Amino acid sequence: MPLNSRTAEQETPPAQASEETIPNGAAAAAILSAGAGACALGILSVVADGSKTIGQWLGFYRPSGPLSGVTTVAVLIWLAVWFVLSKVWRSKSVNLAKTNALAYFLLACGLLLTFPPFADLLLRK
Repeated sequence: MPLNSRTAEQETPPAQASEETIPNGAAAAAILSAGAGACALGILSVVADGSKTIGQWLGFYRPSGPLSGVTTVAVLIWLAVWFVLSKVWRSKSVNLAKTNALAYFLLACGLLLTFPPFADLLLRK
């Protein structure tokens, strides 16, 4: 018997395999919330840099300026999105390919918005 052949006992029928899907909603919630937190960080950093009023409002710790509030609020947004999505998707199986694509898009937006030349371009500085 060749090494790569499979016996009938080792094969799983397709109907049985689809019924035994494991819910991946909790993992998808963690992935998507990370992207949302990164995007929130980028948006908040541009807004705090562009608006003196919001920058002062986000200045939780005076020596670091608005950066302290930007990061604090971004972490709170990340945790809130994670909490809500994990409750909604806890026992569900979601499309991880679409979730990952959206999370990567949000991450890329967040990284781009924290890149000073791009932020300055948006703010017309």
